[in-house]
Amino acid sequence: MNRLLIFFCTLTPSLLMAQSWIRINQIGYTTDAIKVAVWLTKDSVNKDNVKKFELCDALTELPVFEGKKVKIYPEYAAFKAGARLDFSEWHQTGQYFVRVGKTRSPIFRIHDTIWNGTADFLLQYMRQQRCGNNPFLKANCHKEGCFAVGNEDPLRDGTQVAVWGGWHDASDYLQYVTTSANAVTQLLFAYEQNSAAFQDAYDAAGNPKPNQIPDILDEAKWGLDWLMRMNPNPTEMYHQIADDRDHQMVRLPHLDTITYSNNKGLMRPAYRVTGKPQGLKNYKNRTTGVASIAGKFAAAFWLGNRILKKYYPQFADSLKVKANAAYQYGQMYPGVCQTAPYRAPYFYEEDNWTDDMTLAAAVAPDGAKMQEASDFGKKEPITPWMGADTARHYQWYPFVQLGNFYLANSQDSVLFKQNILKGVDLIAKRGQDNPFLNGFPFIWCSNNLVSAGLTQIRFCKQLKIAPPPYDELEAAWRDWLFGCNPWGTSMIVGLPEEGVAPKDPHSAFTHLKNYNIKGGLVDGPVYGSIYNRLIGIKLHQADEFEAFQSPEVVYHDDYGDYATNEPTMDGTASLTYYLAQLQQKGVAKPVLSNKIRDKYGAIVRKDTARMKIQLVFTGHEFADGGQIITNILKKNNVKASFFLTGDFYRTFPDLVKDLKADGHYLGAHSDKHLLYCDWKKRDSLLVSKIDFRHDLKQNFIEMSKLGISKEQAKYFLPPFEWYNSEIVGWSQEAGLELVNYTSGTRSNADYTTPKDKNYMASKTIYRSIMDYEIRNTKGLNGFILLMHIGSDPLRTDKMYVRLERLIQELKEKGYSFERF
Repeated sequence: MNRLLIFFCTLTPSLLMAQSWIRINQIGYTTDAIKVAVWLTKDSVNKDNVKKFELCDALTELPVFEGKKVKIYPEYAAFKAGARLDFSEWHQTGQYFVRVGKTRSPIFRIHDTIWNGTADFLLQYMRQQRCGNNPFLKANCHKEGCFAVGNEDPLRDGTQVAVWGGWHDASDYLQYVTTSANAVTQLLFAYEQNSAAFQDAYDAAGNPKPNQIPDILDEAKWGLDWLMRMNPNPTEMYHQIADDRDHQMVRLPHLDTITYSNNKGLMRPAYRVTGKPQGLKNYKNRTTGVASIAGKFAAAFWLGNRILKKYYPQFADSLKVKANAAYQYGQMYPGVCQTAPYRAPYFYEEDNWTDDMTLAAAVAPDGAKMQEASDFGKKEPITPWMGADTARHYQWYPFVQLGNFYLANSQDSVLFKQNILKGVDLIAKRGQDNPFLNGFPFIWCSNNLVSAGLTQIRFCKQLKIAPPPYDELEAAWRDWLFGCNPWGTSMIVGLPEEGVAPKDPHSAFTHLKNYNIKGGLVDGPVYGSIYNRLIGIKLHQADEFEAFQSPEVVYHDDYGDYATNEPTMDGTASLTYYLAQLQQKGVAKPVLSNKIRDKYGAIVRKDTARMKIQLVFTGHEFADGGQIITNILKKNNVKASFFLTGDFYRTFPDLVKDLKADGHYLGAHSDKHLLYCDWKKRDSLLVSKIDFRHDLKQNFIEMSKLGISKEQAKYFLPPFEWYNSEIVGWSQEAGLELVNYTSGTRSNADYTTPKDKNYMASKTIYRSIMDYEIRNTKGLNGFILLMHIGSDPLRTDKMYVRLERLIQELKEKGYSFERF
């Protein structure tokens, strides 16, 4: 069964006939973020009916918030109308969906840790793109080396040059300094601004083991090594490896058999930087100089020198030397160095170069070239695509001017801060009339433009110059990349893992081997006019997004669409800064708590500084102690916590009503008392996430029938008191906190019967509790003491008949009892 058939088989008839949709950020929202869903319709009559909406708990499906901040927008793309539904007032963590009438959004999460790990997630794609020793494939590719082309001295053409390494540019295997140097700079900048956000889980070779160096710097170092080889001498630079002859066949990189010369075997051409137009066959570029490429070399080298000193001091020193020479070379030959075409008319048509020299000068050591940076920066105050309707392929590149950020902290700070704001304002103006506030031109690699816009708007936040409207702008642009767009899809492969994200990108890795190339940012939607002009595009499957396509803009999750669905290395690298910025909320604010958690993340004890005990009872099929326990608690003025299954709530509603009336905590214990994971291999799950959620939902449905809302029952105790970290995570996603009993006593053995090997008499259980209290310096402080509300009739020695004595003896020792 193919992918599309599976997709349609999961849809109900009502969804297949749907005329309205609600788009959300599938990653979710932090508690204090701007939270806006976008409602879309193809029914022009429908728009007048959207005056309010509901935010519903995903588990119970009950509304928790009614929103009335609704702004209607006119026709856009494939839709007759749209509306922004603002629920920013809601700050409670949990899982939710938005509902307008019968139309509901996908489920999403509100939590402050949703972005944690996302910047490192992107690095998976960077490692997969490595040329040479590829850790993803565990194979070497393009080991045959390269031969020089484009030399002014024809005798030097064909000589071997040692330029292995680096990254493949996208899903082909060409390599460009234009994009690779920018990628290196972006990775280094992301680390420089957000060093605490990045982890160390891989070594320098990309193998899954730490090496005491953040992974993002390992990746930047991999790129810098290649750039050093591409610039072997002060005035000898190479800017490109291979050309569009690479596109002759689909293959994995280590199985590449494309030939570029009759006598060079599998060696690939390395294009020399000459400052003159290049192109060996049908087409030539419009190169005018060297500065654009030399500036990129210099910026990457100088940033690398600054940031890698701690880890590679000698290498860092050599980078400084290279940077000085590259910058001087750029000064000598102003102008642009474009990539070289061969058979096809497509190449990176970069037309600006002062931005590259601006950044290079701005990051030179000790601010020595800051005045030169300012002079260059004034020549291009705003990256020209910002506010434009269109541009040629990579015409204005890099898509964001990092130099302006550094200059905003210089003596000309006022001017460059204004320039940063103007760029954002131009994009905002173009997007003010559509419900996504998207003012980015839908040219090739439009997602890279969104990433650039987010970077620039984040500069405003860091520089403390962002006006209040930027909060909603930033949220809208961020949400676009993760599903709040006409197609309802994330634009990053595998993020989120369980949502709608590219499954069939234009990549040989997935097309030939179904490899999951996680972390790649795909090109993104393009104007219909661009798509219809491109050569060689043919969809391989029926279009699951057909209802959302329009003459204005299209996006396809299809291998055949290289214009909208091809991951790009530089775009992916450029998003690391922004996602690392978002991670700061989760990383920088650790939760301070007096609750003790086990290694799986469950709360297993409360404040050990207080003589407070949480008396907990669980129940599923037996309730023989219910009335006795209720009477004892009432008599001794003790409030306890009861975690009961859905079956218990169905079977013993009168008892539950009494417990509720007495003020006890009533929580969930699953619906059917499922065993979540293997007794002997705890990390092996026995239920799927869908089964877990469905079962838990049924538990809460029964609770709601008895007047117990999810808001009143945020703590959840799992069946069998057996779980792992995934179950804890799933519980948190559902807005629940998983708790378990405190180990050390045998109170939880009161369910055993004489025929059980682990049978324990009530007298022994009682003694285990009191012995623990005596033996341990903190006694039972903060203890979660678990017993059962009933047990099998085969157990005649009921522990609950000793409950009153236990309570009184503990009170005499100075303890008091509290509920969750």
